Amino acid sequence: MQEYQSLNHTKWDCKYHVVWIPKYRKKKLYGTIKKQLVPVIRELARQKECEILEGRMVLDHVHMVIAIPPKYAVSQVIGFIKGKSAIWVARMGGRKRNFTGQNFWARGYCVSTIGLDDDTVREYVKRQEEEDKKLDQLKMFDEE
Repeated sequence: MQEYQSLNHTKWDCKYHVVWIPKYRKKKLYGTIKKQLVPVIRELARQKECEILEGRMVLDHVHMVIAIPPKYAVSQVIGFIKGKSAIWVARMGGRKRNFTGQNFWARGYCVSTIGLDDDTVREYVKRQEEEDKKLDQLKMFDEE
């Protein structure tokens, strides 16, 4: 049986698989930035009453399974997370203010809903890092 969350007049179970990339798909998500950005993204999701159920940050993209209450639009929550985390990254890079035009993340994202069989999607997200490494090793010999 599904466990539903509740608001004042709503029982809900809204889960989404979301993927987004850094601007120009640059491989920037590694080392200390990766370690420090994960809790920042979790906290930003919590501020919008959302919960990140599964997540992986690989070199050039972010995968996550997130539960978003029906009172928020997916675009509103993802826009908030991407915008505020981009400001955080800019501050880590030494910027103090004037963040207009600062783009760490590319515009847009990919989203799909997760139905009753979210275990398959969760396993996919968990294995994403290993799959990405295998793919990079295969591409290593294709470069000319």
